[in-house]
Amino acid sequence: MCGRFTLRTGADAFVQYFLAGTLDVSFPSFKPRFNIAPTQMVAAVRFTTEEKPEACEFRWGLLPSWAKDKKIAHSMINARGETIAEKPAFRSAFKKRRCAILADGFYEWKADGKVKRPSYIHARDGAPFCFAGLWESWQSPDETIESTTIVTTSSNEFLRDLHDRMPVILAPEYLRKWLDPATPAEELHQLIRPVGNDFFMRHEVGTEVNSPRADRASFIEQIPQDLFGPEDD
Repeated sequence: MCGRFTLRTGADAFVQYFLAGTLDVSFPSFKPRFNIAPTQMVAAVRFTTEEKPEACEFRWGLLPSWAKDKKIAHSMINARGETIAEKPAFRSAFKKRRCAILADGFYEWKADGKVKRPSYIHARDGAPFCFAGLWESWQSPDETIESTTIVTTSSNEFLRDLHDRMPVILAPEYLRKWLDPATPAEELHQLIRPVGNDFFMRHEVGTEVNSPRADRASFIEQIPQDLFGPEDD
């Protein structure tokens, strides 16, 4: 799964290093973020009705158009790739409303006795990447909410000891295929797979990242292996 992630890469650098030559899209400036949490706004790319890529922002936690209670979004931060074509909450978005969510790292927690130790996971070359996502538009008489969810798949061997799920990472050459509403479902399912074991690096970080209200650059810094100390008997 993916419950927190980072976007340290600036808008211009993201376009230059990841989107250049793939999608003609520009982003407004955004500040570096080190602890993006559910219900917060995330940067993404989607296709317009004219099938052109555009920069956009979504609230993280999918809110289906038919939802009567906005609280449902809290349980919709991730969508299992194996079932998104059948699940009522995701199947319409999978057919028509796919997006790519900008990121450059994410966190995962591993239980170790009474302690849950967070790890920061990022590309080996430090480059940004995109999560495969779905988006929806929800309306009430008082507001319109555009929201998103991150598509997940089974973990690769490198991350399996942390969690059995991981976000789907879209390679630049597959962005247009994922975003295009005309792409057949069978081709989309081929993109829902784990990246290779050599794509990521990871290291343990401090528990300050556990607070969704905090956001500091120090959150991604590696900590000594013995910082947590011995477990209680």
